[in-house]
Order: sequence, then structure tokens, then C-alpha cells
Amino acid sequence: MSAWCAAGAWSTQNAAESADFRGPLDIAVAATVLLDAQDTVIGWSPGAENLLGYPPAEVVGRPVGAFLSGGPMPVAGSGHGLPLSGSDVRLARHRDGRSLSVATAVCELSEAGRVARVLVAAELEGLRQWESRLAMLQGLATQSPLGLAIYDTDLRLTWDNSASGHEIGRPFAQYRGMRADELYPGGKVITEGYPESLDAVMRNVLETGEPVLDLHFLAQMPSDPGADHVWSCSYYRLQDAEGHVLGVCEDAFDITDRYVAQKRLALLVDAGRMIGTSLDVTATAREIADVVVPDFASSVAVDVVQAVLEGEEPRAAAGAGAALVRVVGPADGEVTTGREVTAGGEFTAGGEGPPRLVHHPPGSPQRRSLASGGLVVDDNVLVVPLRTGAVQLGLVTYTRDLRPSFFDNGEVALADELTTRAAVCIDNARRYTRERAAALTLQRQLLPQHLPRRSAVEVAHRYLPADGVTGVGGDWFDVIPLSGARVGLVVGDVVGHGLAAAATMGRLRTTVEALAKLDMPPDELLTQLDDLVGRPAETEGQQDFPSADADAPGVPHPDVTTGASCLYAVYDPVTRRCTMARAGHLPPLVVTPDGTPSFPDLPAGPPLGLGGLPFESLEVELPAGTLLALFTDGLVESRDHDIDQGLDILKRVLSHPERPLEELCERAVAELLPGGTTADDTALLLIRTRELDADHVAAWELPAETVAVGHARELATEQLGEWGLDELGFSTELVVSELVTNAVRYAEGPLQLRLIRDRTLLCEVADTGHTSPHLRHSTAEDEGGRGLFIVSQLVQRWGTRYSHTGKTIWTEQAFPTNGDGERPLG
Repeated sequence: MSAWCAAGAWSTQNAAESADFRGPLDIAVAATVLLDAQDTVIGWSPGAENLLGYPPAEVVGRPVGAFLSGGPMPVAGSGHGLPLSGSDVRLARHRDGRSLSVATAVCELSEAGRVARVLVAAELEGLRQWESRLAMLQGLATQSPLGLAIYDTDLRLTWDNSASGHEIGRPFAQYRGMRADELYPGGKVITEGYPESLDAVMRNVLETGEPVLDLHFLAQMPSDPGADHVWSCSYYRLQDAEGHVLGVCEDAFDITDRYVAQKRLALLVDAGRMIGTSLDVTATAREIADVVVPDFASSVAVDVVQAVLEGEEPRAAAGAGAALVRVVGPADGEVTTGREVTAGGEFTAGGEGPPRLVHHPPGSPQRRSLASGGLVVDDNVLVVPLRTGAVQLGLVTYTRDLRPSFFDNGEVALADELTTRAAVCIDNARRYTRERAAALTLQRQLLPQHLPRRSAVEVAHRYLPADGVTGVGGDWFDVIPLSGARVGLVVGDVVGHGLAAAATMGRLRTTVEALAKLDMPPDELLTQLDDLVGRPAETEGQQDFPSADADAPGVPHPDVTTGASCLYAVYDPVTRRCTMARAGHLPPLVVTPDGTPSFPDLPAGPPLGLGGLPFESLEVELPAGTLLALFTDGLVESRDHDIDQGLDILKRVLSHPERPLEELCERAVAELLPGGTTADDTALLLIRTRELDADHVAAWELPAETVAVGHARELATEQLGEWGLDELGFSTELVVSELVTNAVRYAEGPLQLRLIRDRTLLCEVADTGHTSPHLRHSTAEDEGGRGLFIVSQLVQRWGTRYSHTGKTIWTEQAFPTNGDGERPLG
């Protein structure tokens, strides 16, 4: 604080005296006594009356010794009875009888006539206070580290103390009369809410009288050019006893060390807030640069071990010759291979392209840091290892191009702390990359990534997991090829989200696919699936696990299979019939070619695993071009609308079946899930039905008689000729002959022979029997049993499917290749 502020530290009753610099012994305010040559009082001032209480009439004409001792007060080393002269501390008697210690000063007059001397007295305590204030002012002017300066009403410097003069570094006469902005050119106020120049701040104080406290000012000290300093400044207006404005007083204290410490602390706070906001290694590395550039360093380069980008943990500490990947920053001074690193995804290096392998030359700070495993400071370069525990993930290189170009010990420690925090965030991102890659791999293995083209249907799909972190969920869909050019369409929903639900979904999808390959009707398939789902729950319920939290390590997760829902449908492009059944799932949406949407009255079976109720199927005929939508409840139910509103929106969006399926998928997701976010896993499977007409299908009714075998061969050969498949004539004759012969021998009733020209040649023989032939190896003594074995060698696949009227034996044969090695489509 300034002297003027210090003056205010005394009590209010002494405020006026504190501002009076004349002092207690000034003749204008002190007790003044005029004495003649015999020390008789001949004059008595009002101040003397105030001090001792005697009116002039009682003391004039009396000797001064009547109320003032003739010598100084006894003190150590002093005597008694000294003559009344000079300056002394004496004992005075007040009119009321009490004694007062007073300081006196005597001025001798030469040839002054009647008045020989003038005695001035003041109370000793008041004098001591005045002397201490003078000492304080002297200390502020010569010894205080606080810079003090006085500017006049024109804001020109009129006085400063020694601390302020030391900062200027020149004699006072050389800069007296200069303005503050002239003394500190280029400086600026950095406290928000104030003008940037000191002149503007002081002008406002001068005009308003409102003081300014703790204003931070950044500039270079005139006596130390090149280094920025920060001062805490206070300003207040000066005015005399009558209120006339004299100027502005400035208190300034250099707080550069504190300011730097605060900036470093703020940098750490920013690092904690800004670094690690994403779980991406490259993004985290870029956040390091965003925090430290340009306040701490001019540029930053982040190099990591390639395994970190791939989510793997480096197997050993990086050696001196280890190749790192530059993910952020320039490659100046290093030798790059030019080979882009694309493993683990697409990355960019601060806008300079994808990461590249970088090899630091021998002797470089980076190479020395890799060799030592520690910090390296080299002129304007600081290299800090990215390390978590004993594992080194890479390096961070801080570079400075402007003053100060070096890193002091505090900045080295700060960089080490910043890099340590960043290393933890990068390691977290690495771990997330590994876990997410594993989860996505699991999801890719559990869900069909590409649905091959089918003659029976055209397909499009969308899958949106609710768990955006792992990217996996419990919903699933599938299109399963079946015999007779048919397809199985399935969509299901497992309770819950994440890896546990995805693993359960994988079990259910695999089971459905295996059961579908057995050509089970939808209701029977769901019955079998329900039985398999309920059985593990019963088995696990018998196990004696300790009571503990389900999420605790070592405690099994509760079974999430029970309560899963599923919709399974089989579409036959020959008959255009679709048979479907559902287990606790929403019914499919059917949109006819004219755009009429409807939900079939499909009986709702119980969710899987609950048991107790049968599943019922529904068979409907679908004209070619019908749109079929299979979906989970996550698509139509959300926080913004209930399920009925969602179903209405879906019907409106899909009421244009002529549009491309991909477009319809996009529109459905955009309308029902704005922003692509969902609180529940979502699966959507769109199917547009097709028909295999008479040009692709040939069917004949045959009697169960021996003559039917030859007739069947003739019919098949003739039909293959019409289709241009003469090359398959011989093998097909053998297949038809064997299958019809078995039907005549072991079955009853009429037979049906059907050939389907699809992507393969399908041959089917249906009869009324329910026994299936079995492939076996015949011995040399056996007279029969070789026919089915021969058939299996001639075809790609064969099998049996059952219906309520009997069974059908089917085979598939590949088309012959043309001259280019391609198989023509049937």
C-alpha cells in the first residue's frame, strides 16, 4: 500500500492529524509560549491553553517554571536541572493537577527586545506517532519492495519511490513527466473488464474517484527487456484537505512468479478438462497440442508405438532404435519412411495426413530419451516419454521458437505432469480400442455382414445397437436359404444390451439357423427353440452359486436368454406363400404392391423360455412385389412416442413399396430415430418378394408304379433340353431315377416330380411317406443300397423336408461353367 493508504490505518479521530504534515511542534498548531529574559510568560497561545488548561490571564506574568519543570525529564544517562534551551522532554503540570509529558523546543531570539525566546510544546505521545508516520513514509520511499508512483492530473509522473525507480533503471530526472504507457511500451492490462492501457485506467480513476485494486498488468520491465513481467496494480485519487484533486497514486507489486504459478496450475486444470474427452488415441494426442500450444510451447509432436494405435499393449519398452508412429505434429528433422499407418482405422496427424512411421536420427533428443527412458532437455526442445508404469507408449516433444526459448525446472516438471496425465488417457484410449475391436469382431461374427442375392427375395437391412461404446447389442436378423428356393426370414430381440446380450443373441441365431436347415415349420421351430432356451435356465438354477452382486467378479451374469422374442417366417417363391410364427415379438408389416400397409393377424406366442403355451403359425399369400418389414421394438418405441405412434409412422414411411429398399431403410430410421440414437437395440429387415414362374418351374404328377421311373427320366431330360441344360441330363436322369424308384418302392400314393431352375438346378420328389432314406456304405455282398450314395456324389447337396402330407427328397446341382469359367444363371 502507499503512504496515503497507510495513513488511514490510524483511528478516525486522528485522520485529520494524519493528513497534517506540519507536525505537532509546528508553531501554528503547537502550544506556543513567549518568554522574556527571566523566563516569565509574556505570551500564551490558544494551543497552550488547549494543552495545559490555563487561560492566558492565569499564566501571563508568571514564571514558566510554575507549570513546566526547569530541566528535562530524568532518563537513562541524563541529568537534572538543565537550562531551558534546545529540544527536550519535560514534565508539565495541567491546570487540573495532573502531570503531562511534553516535548519542548526553545528558540532563542537575538536582540528581540522584551521577547527573549519562544517555547513550543506538544504532548509527547502525539509527537511519537507523528515521528513513526514520518519513518513509515521514509521506508515506503526508500526501502519498500512495493513500487509507488504519483501522477499529476495530466497523468504524468511526478514522483516515485526507489522500488519503482529500480524497475525503470534510469535516473528519475530522465523519465520524470512521462506517462505510464510511455514507461512500459507494449504493455497491456490483462484483467478482464478494464481498458488495456494504464492511461485509460488512471483517467477513469481521476474522473470518478473510484479506486482500482489488484489490476494485473503485463509488460516488459524497462530494466530487464525481453522478459515479460506481471504486476498487481492499485490506483486511487489524491486530493488535498480542501478536496482539490492533485493526481493519482499507483501501487505496483511484481507478481510474475505467482502469475506463472497460476498459469501453470490453470494449464493442469485445462489438461484435466480437455485431455481424454474421447476414447481415440489420435484425438487424445491432438488434445495435448490443443492444451499446450501456444501458451506453453510453439509446437508439439506426439509419437506412439504402433501397437498402441491397434489397441495392443507394447510388449517391451521402446529401445533407442524403435520406430514410432507420428500421430500429431510436424516431421521436421526426422526421417520418415513415407509409409502410411492404417492399422486400427483411419487417422490424421494434425491435418497433415495419416500417421506415418518416423525414425529419429542418432543423437537427437528423441533417440536419447528412448535410450534412457527419461526426460531430455536440449536448448528449445523438451522430450518427455509417454509412460504408464513400466510400459513406454511413445514420446511427446515440446518445442519453443519464441522467448523464452528454454524450459526452466518448473516448466520441465509441468511438462512431465502433463505428459503423465496424457499417457493415462492414451492408455485408456488404447484399452478401449482393444475392447471395442474385440466387441465389433464378435458382432461381425454373430450378425450377417453381407446377405447374398436370392431369387426369392430382395433384401435390405439396418442394425443400430444401443450400446454406443462397444457397438454390440442383443437384436439380430437373418435370411436363411432353404430347400426348394425358399428363404427363412428371422428377426429377434434379446433382453438387455452389451456383450452379454450379444453372446446370447449369437447362441439363438446359431440355433435358429441350425433348426431352419432341418426345414422345420415356423411354429415347430419356435417350439424347439423355446425348449432349448428354457433348458439352460433350469440347469443353471440348480447350481449353488454364493449370494453376491451379479456384477461382482467371479459371479455369473443372470441368464438373459429367457424372455427373448423371435419372429420366423418362410417364404416360397414358387407358391408365393409365406408361413410365419412369432414368440413374444411384434408382427411383421406387410405392404402390398399397391401401397396398402397392414399387420397380419398373427397369433402372439409367449416369449422364449417361458413355456406353457403353444406357438401358432399363419400362412398368407403374398403377391410378387410385396414389401415385408421385420423389425424389433427399438425401432418403433422411444421416449418421444409410444409404440402405436411408431407403428403408424412405419406404415406411412413404407407405404411406397416401389421405392428402392435402401432408400426405405434410410427413411424409416430417419423418421423413427432422429439423430440415429436409440435407447434400445434396433434391427430392421426389409424384404421385397419375387416369384419363380412357369419358365423356372416344372412339376408333374406321377403314379406310384414302376413305369413312372422311366417316364420321370424322359420328362426331366426333355425339360432340361428346353432350359438349355443338356450337360446336366445324364446326372439328372440318375438322380430322378433313384429318387422316383425309392418313392415307388417305399412310399404310397401319387408322386410329384418338380424341377426348379434357380441359381442351381433343384430336383424334388415328393410322396406320402414319412420315412426318410439314409445314406450308407454298402458292402460287396449287398445287392442294393448304393443308389443314394451315387446321388450324393452327383449333387452339391441333398436332404429331406416333411409336410403334413408326406415328405420331399430334394437335391441341388450346380450349373455347368461356360468357356470363361463362369456359371450361367438359370
